[in-house]
Amino acid sequence: MKNKLFALTILCIAASTTSCGNSDDPRVLIDEPSTYIFTRNGESTVSFSGQTTRTLMAEEIISALKNTDFTEAQIDAMFAHVEGNNDFSSTDLNTSDKSVRSKTAASSDFFSANTTLASSIKADFDGWIADQVADVYPNWAVEASAGVAGQIQEAGGGSVRYVNEKGLELDQAFSKGLIGALFVDQILNNYVSTSVLDAGSNVEDNEEEVLVDGKSYTNMEHKWDEAYGYAYAKATTESDPNASLGENDSFLFKYIGRVEGDADFAGIASDIYKAFKLGRAAIVAGDYETRDAQAAIIREKISTVLAVRAVYYLQQAKAGMEAGTVDYGSIFHDLSEGFGFIYSLQFTRQPDTNAPYFTNEEVKAMINELLTGNGFWDVTSTTLDEVSADIAAKFSFTVEEAGS
Repeated sequence: MKNKLFALTILCIAASTTSCGNSDDPRVLIDEPSTYIFTRNGESTVSFSGQTTRTLMAEEIISALKNTDFTEAQIDAMFAHVEGNNDFSSTDLNTSDKSVRSKTAASSDFFSANTTLASSIKADFDGWIADQVADVYPNWAVEASAGVAGQIQEAGGGSVRYVNEKGLELDQAFSKGLIGALFVDQILNNYVSTSVLDAGSNVEDNEEEVLVDGKSYTNMEHKWDEAYGYAYAKATTESDPNASLGENDSFLFKYIGRVEGDADFAGIASDIYKAFKLGRAAIVAGDYETRDAQAAIIREKISTVLAVRAVYYLQQAKAGMEAGTVDYGSIFHDLSEGFGFIYSLQFTRQPDTNAPYFTNEEVKAMINELLTGNGFWDVTSTTLDEVSADIAAKFSFTVEEAGS
């Protein structure tokens, strides 16, 4: 406890404004650290290797979904990896006891008491794998049309898109849906949650600096770091992960960068990173009020990232539909990405509540609007505007801001 009090004193001295001298307010006001680098006795206390492993596994899974050499059994095995199986290209991944499927729709707050919904969501991902192999792979060289899976060439010699009979790219449904079901769910509804951070003796152990056996960190510190890892595992610069924002990644890190690049949302990446840094510093200081305030910011801002990208892709598709020459390859690609981000909205979290911005039922209703009849072949601009407006209404942005 003496070490903790000493740390609090140092933080008090370092802060530009403190409440240390106010006997009516025992909290320490903490300055934002310049980096997410934390040490104890000269050794780093930050660790998120499990999150890095799952991110790398997920990258290989989405690559396999675009390679007809893979069987359903092989991709299923990658998704639900068992330690020691040769499912991946890396020995480190093959010898890992981690898997993507085990952490999909698996947060403490949303799914520990709702295993039926968790199983249903996992089944969605299993189904996208099965349908990709059974329906899309056999038609890889067939020209797609309404009711017929196959390929669509983007105009001007662009990319070839491979879609199911509704025009949906199943690999995009999987990858963008996984942003919510794995990365966002684990951050917002698991690792920054008080139910996880304060579980068992975590508070007492953090106060007394009782470290995880053989490690340099307390359990509470590590839980927060695991949340951080799901956002920044692929960052290439430890001192400033936002320096490589959106690079070398297919998941949340990439799309924080995409939203940051929109002038209407500039600063959101800094807000998210600042909240992670300040929340971690608050844990070191034992200031759980500040920690939880940063968790609320993380929930709001990361939820906003998903919503903005959902509306963006729907509006991009609408613009393509209203262009002089209709490019179905590009339109269906935008709609497929939008589909995945809409699916991910059920894993968002309204700050200071236990509720997502959109329930599973609400998400299904929006998806059904997009896929009714022949799906993307039949969808109208009116429907895209209606769904976009429904999403934006839950947030503090407009369809016009997100869609540009």
